[in-house]
Amino acid sequence: MTTDEALQIFRDSGALLEGHFVLRSGLHSRQFFQCALALQQMPVVEKLGAALAEKLKPLGAVTVVAPAMGGLVIGQEVARQLGLRFIFVEKEEGKLVLRRGFKFAAGEKILVVEDVVTKGGRVQETIDIVRGNGGNVAGVAMVVDRSNGAVNLGVPTISLIALQVETFDPNNLPPDLANTPAIKPGSK
Repeated sequence: MTTDEALQIFRDSGALLEGHFVLRSGLHSRQFFQCALALQQMPVVEKLGAALAEKLKPLGAVTVVAPAMGGLVIGQEVARQLGLRFIFVEKEEGKLVLRRGFKFAAGEKILVVEDVVTKGGRVQETIDIVRGNGGNVAGVAMVVDRSNGAVNLGVPTISLIALQVETFDPNNLPPDLANTPAIKPGSK
C-alpha cells in the first residue's frame, strides 16, 4: 500500500480533519488524523492491518502489544494477520500499565502497534513497559507517523503514512490558529 493509497482511505472516510486541534502531546495543529473514523469499517481495518503486517513479518515477533485506546483496533488486526498473540497496555491513574494478567516471557519478541504518532510518548511508555517486564521490542508500527520519521524510538519503525504535519507550541500559535477555537478530538 502506498502513502497516497493510505491517505485516500483517510480522506474517503472523513478521518483527515482540517481546523485547529489540540493533540495529545499538547501541541496544536491544523490537521488531525481521527483514526477511529477510518477504522470503524472492518474492510478498512483489514486492508491497513494487512499492509502493516506485510512490512512487519521479517521482524519475527510472537506478540503484538498496543497502547489503549488508539492502538487497539489496528494492533489486534496486525496480530490477527500475522497469527500472533495480542495484548494491550492501558491507563491507570494517568499512566500506561500492563494489567489483566498479561505477561511476557523473558526475551519474548514484541511488536508495538499504534494508530498515530506525533512525538512518540505513548509508544515510548509502551516500549518501557515491555522492557521492564522482560520483553524484547522487535519493532514499532503505526498507521500514521506525523513526525515523518523524526521520532527515534531506537528500534525498527514502520508506518503506512509518514508526513511532516505542522505543529505549534500553544504559546506560539500563528494568527489563524490563535483566532480559531481549538478542539481536542482524540483520546484524553
